[in-house]
Amino acid sequence: MKLNINERIDDLGINNLKIIQNKEYFCFGTDSVLLANFIKSENSNNVIVDLCTGSGVIPVIISAKKKYKKIFGVELQEEMYYLFERNIKLNKLENKIVPIHSDINNISKIQDYVTNKTGSNKIDVIVCNPPYKIIGTGFNTSHTVKTIAKCEINCNLEDVLKVSSKLLKSKGKLYLVHKPDRLTDLLVLGRKYNLEPKEIKFVYPRVNKKPSIVLISYIKNGGNETKILEPLIEYNDDLSFTDEMLKIYGMNSDVKLSDTNKNV
Repeated sequence: MKLNINERIDDLGINNLKIIQNKEYFCFGTDSVLLANFIKSENSNNVIVDLCTGSGVIPVIISAKKKYKKIFGVELQEEMYYLFERNIKLNKLENKIVPIHSDINNISKIQDYVTNKTGSNKIDVIVCNPPYKIIGTGFNTSHTVKTIAKCEINCNLEDVLKVSSKLLKSKGKLYLVHKPDRLTDLLVLGRKYNLEPKEIKFVYPRVNKKPSIVLISYIKNGGNETKILEPLIEYNDDLSFTDEMLKIYGMNSDVKLSDTNKNV
């Protein structure tokens, strides 16, 4: 596939799947990969929707690792949506992943797409790696596409939870990744929209470091029991991946921090 200026193709290390990225836009990171692996979907009839999908890395990973009937990805930004469409074609996933060019708040449009492709508006699983930064908290970039991907400009955390609650069937599941300092918001807003937090997993760059991200699952109209899962440590002291990270990425044991270009 022909690449445009500032584009590259990254190998996901799974079933020869690849992702086109533009370095001037938002490029996916560890959080997206961990979130895609965190979700549970063991039913081949499940309908999955990825909100704020960006270039589509989460649907592409899910397509290789989970059971499902159809995966939908919702993306508002035209530049990122264009990458998403190309990534579906690059990986020959046209029969598995459906792109939706839309604001996530356009619930009726999302439901129409799901109904047209599956015969029902029933959604079993929603996954989202939302913008993390609250407007006015210091993040600055010269590129609008990157700003919108990182900052709560077109949607905020409450939008994600409200929309997910409206879209999900009763007992449907929502999976989110976010920053640990937003944990109170994640819990309070979830319960506000009848999304009961069920599992929480903190991710640490290394032992004795602060957690960098938190993975959280919800069940719509679920009971009030929450489990704190075993933490995930990304790197050993020598900056090589831990065994759990190696398993997630499908890498060998000699991968070091310098190979993954992470900042821990």
